[in-house]
Amino acid sequence: MIYLTRIERFSAAHRMFNPDLSDDKNNELYGLCSNPEWHGHNYTLYVTIKGEVDPDLGYLLNLKKLKGIISKYVIEPLDHKNLNTQVDFLKGIMASTENIAVAIWKVLEDPVKNERAELHCIKIAETENNYIEYYGN
Repeated sequence: MIYLTRIERFSAAHRMFNPDLSDDKNNELYGLCSNPEWHGHNYTLYVTIKGEVDPDLGYLLNLKKLKGIISKYVIEPLDHKNLNTQVDFLKGIMASTENIAVAIWKVLEDPVKNERAELHCIKIAETENNYIEYYGN
């Protein structure tokens, strides 16, 4: 089994808040991340796939193809967007990094499977000090 990781980056804004709660309660729960004027991050995304080496090609998946899949399904929809309001696959979901990782898994799972590979891990670094890893259901 081979594990291959592609790193991509995107910048996006979001706000951590629950619309069912008061501004005071949101501020208590989320602090500065609940700023009504939003805040942003320069995210680093690590997409790790796994599978067997194709004997005819000599690798698991052409990196140009993997980059294209990630770009089409993740980077283009997320980069320089408001994650709370502008990203269809995040509609109705709290825009935490944890939830973003799960949502990215869901949008990449089938396109990666169509290329004879499987997702192994979605890792998102929100800051240099914080990252999330998601390994599927």
